[in-house]
Amino acid sequence: MSNESETDVDEETADEEEQAEGLQKGDVVKLAYTARTVDGGQLVDTTDEEVAEDDGIDTEQQEFGPRTIVLGENHIFPDVEQDIYGKEVGDEGDVTVAAADAFGEYDEEEVRTVSKDKIPEDDRYPGAHVDLEGEHGHVETIIGGRARVDFNHPLAGEDVEYDYEVLEEVTDREEKAQGIIQMMLDMELDVWFETDTVEEEQLVESEDGDEDEESEPEYETVEVEKETLYIEATPQLTMNQQWMMGKQQIAQQLTQLLDIDRIIVQEEIGGGGMGMPGMMGGMGGAGGADIEDALEDADVDAEEIVEEIEGAEE
Repeated sequence: MSNESETDVDEETADEEEQAEGLQKGDVVKLAYTARTVDGGQLVDTTDEEVAEDDGIDTEQQEFGPRTIVLGENHIFPDVEQDIYGKEVGDEGDVTVAAADAFGEYDEEEVRTVSKDKIPEDDRYPGAHVDLEGEHGHVETIIGGRARVDFNHPLAGEDVEYDYEVLEEVTDREEKAQGIIQMMLDMELDVWFETDTVEEEQLVESEDGDEDEESEPEYETVEVEKETLYIEATPQLTMNQQWMMGKQQIAQQLTQLLDIDRIIVQEEIGGGGMGMPGMMGGMGGAGGADIEDALEDADVDAEEIVEEIEGAEE
């Protein structure tokens, strides 16, 4: 009986080890893929420029190439992600994603009648894409002063066939950071990692453990190391819509995915190599020196500058 129990345990352990082999949650991979609707074969997305050209897509307006994703972070359809688990670099897969798990089932109640006046004049025609009260839809018909607008996703109700190939597992930290940023913002940025020593104020704990309620808490300045991801700022970054609207969320994701303490976006001004760092969310630290501290470091008297300016104006 004992031997049978030990055999069962050994088999379970072997099964667990087998399941843990291959790519798993948290791994960063580069994928090549093409997704089409099952009915009709309409192109949904692809990393292959030739496939896009063959389907009449304007490839000059888009960039094509392998996509970097983090497994377990919902960067692709969950069904596809599940199929990748356990795979190795070079493996291929073919997954059919049901409509409910892709772009949702088609909902007749999402086709609604609205006043024609709510639609901009240039978009008052069947087939026009419109944004009304925070919802995106397309115009079906316009009769009199009323319009029928379908607010379903254009691919709602469509099953999607997803063909992919695992091209590479990304392990280099900088390449991993660049790939994740490109996935989030659709742009390439220069990044690098540094371990910085910074000063922080920490609460001093009482030695005897007795705290006087009326006494002020005591702090001390200590030096701590911060694992920092530096991102070089570019004009394209400052104008990026995703960046402007969600930089704090992006920073939080990056600090978690890359296991770092903070992120600093650094802008280079002129050719002297003088950087202007700015903290972008993340953990700990302020990003950049205070103006008065900077003047002190440069041995500049702010009051003298003001007096000179006022004298020049007189």
